[in-house]
Amino acid sequence: MDYIIDSYAWIEYFIGSSKGEILKEYFADKKNNFSTVECCLAEIKGWALKNNQNFEELFRIIRANSDIILIGEHDWIKAAEERFEQRKTQKDFGLIDSIILIKQKELRCKIISGDKHFNKLKDVVFIE
Repeated sequence: MDYIIDSYAWIEYFIGSSKGEILKEYFADKKNNFSTVECCLAEIKGWALKNNQNFEELFRIIRANSDIILIGEHDWIKAAEERFEQRKTQKDFGLIDSIILIKQKELRCKIISGDKHFNKLKDVVFIE
């Protein structure tokens, strides 16, 4: 199975929470493939700075366990359309969440997240 790991799931994994343990279980299954959307790296870097964490070490772990999905200009344009649609039911749905969602649809994979914006969406492994 193919998965996109969002920032929320990575951070839970890094802090070693029970939510993060779920990600560890998915990593143990060698049939699974993982990706991280590059804009999530900025969110994780921001968290690392705020929490005095070594981002280079976290980045090494991310690259060792997932492929980085690069985002192009057309992705951002599609994400704006996706955000517009999502905001019809979730008023604060963000642009980065929209990027993750359009890449998930494009790649036909699942998202691993605990972010409330993904809670009721299709093809999401929601960690609680």
